[in-house]
Amino acid sequence: MNMNRRDALRLGAISVAAAATTLTGCAYGEAKPSKTQKKTNSSVGMGTPAPLPPATGKRVVIVGGGWSGLSIAKYTKKFAPNADVVLVEQRTEFISCPISNLYLVGEVDLEFLTHDYLQAARENKYTYFNATAIGIDKTNKIIKTSNGDIKYDYLVLAPGIDYDYSAWNVDTVTEQRLRTEYPAAFIPGSEHMTLKAKLEDFEGGNFILTVPGGNYRCLPAPYERACLIADYFKKNEIEGKVILLDENPDITIKKEGFQSSFDEMYKDYIEYHPNSKIMSIDLDKKVVVAGEFDDEYSFEDAAFYPHVRGGKLLEVCGVAKDNVFNKKVGNIDPFTYEVIGEKDIFVSGDARPMGYSKSGNTSNSEGHYIGKLIAQRVNGKKDIPWKSPLTVCYSAVSAGPIHAISVRAEYEFEGKKLKGFTNVDLSQQWRGKTGLNNGKALNEWAKGMFRDMFNA
Repeated sequence: MNMNRRDALRLGAISVAAAATTLTGCAYGEAKPSKTQKKTNSSVGMGTPAPLPPATGKRVVIVGGGWSGLSIAKYTKKFAPNADVVLVEQRTEFISCPISNLYLVGEVDLEFLTHDYLQAARENKYTYFNATAIGIDKTNKIIKTSNGDIKYDYLVLAPGIDYDYSAWNVDTVTEQRLRTEYPAAFIPGSEHMTLKAKLEDFEGGNFILTVPGGNYRCLPAPYERACLIADYFKKNEIEGKVILLDENPDITIKKEGFQSSFDEMYKDYIEYHPNSKIMSIDLDKKVVVAGEFDDEYSFEDAAFYPHVRGGKLLEVCGVAKDNVFNKKVGNIDPFTYEVIGEKDIFVSGDARPMGYSKSGNTSNSEGHYIGKLIAQRVNGKKDIPWKSPLTVCYSAVSAGPIHAISVRAEYEFEGKKLKGFTNVDLSQQWRGKTGLNNGKALNEWAKGMFRDMFNA
């Protein structure tokens, strides 16, 4: 089933209405509890108990229903069936960031990216609790949410990323305009809908994309996006050009595959500018100044991708630190994911401090390990040995049919210091049968990941 923009907006409106109903506790009627039932709390919100049944075993609360949180919830329950596992998530449906570049150019529809949290909870026998986490009481082991307080035995914080515009020295007015008018589209949902609408309405001229410094969400994704938008312009005979301003000195990953795509397929549609850190942005004049020589770039439209940081929940909970890659990521042991000094609190996913790829497969495979680790502790057994996350990443360089390149890799340490990739399998050939096979594998990989998290 295809979903047009009107359907997508209607889905969003339904989601907002559902969330409002959940958070205000509105209902048309209240059934009388039987003598064996405990009456639901008449008031909800921070400071009151969350409307959850009493825990039947050790309670594991996971905050954040992304690729990491979903995987941890599933595998904790799988390996510790007696645990009471609760996934706290503020969204009412899951929308995937991986594969979203193909959605932007009409290669997949929104339905392919969208999945059901309730289905995941039913299939994997844990509780999905629709609320926003807003605080923590570490002494009494309580996570505070917009829909009530939840006591925990183990807590996992998986809030993902937020954007960090500070490197661009923009004021709060400009930052809000960037978020609203030129969203990066690396946090799934409305941002992607906005960017898709921009492309559909684009009539020509310069379309600016940026690649941030540091460790950002999905290293190859900005280059993939440049290729797919250029492909869209080319196929639809739009006299447009992608201006790709990269803060890094070169393409950060899969260089040979992306560079050859730029040169051979999109020579007239992509201008690639490395070492182009943004120095200033004038949104009224639509001019960007970037690079060490203050080069000026005018634009008709854009999607500005700034640096990323850990989700702000980490700061609220007092478990954040800065590192060489990002600001305000989790302060954790790299092998157990435990917060330093807080044995029963963990941080996972893109908010981790380790320099792993901030990608779906990395977070999913990491979630398998953390789920098993927590299950061991619930079961009163010793920790399992550390296992490297697995990064599997396919990048489309054209669509209809999809030609793609890929990388598969694990990670290795020297002591507690991350050394880098190991066991790397890299396929940068997008031409011919190899590229087509990579494209087919991309689609099957996505289906497999969604099955793993949702049992769909």
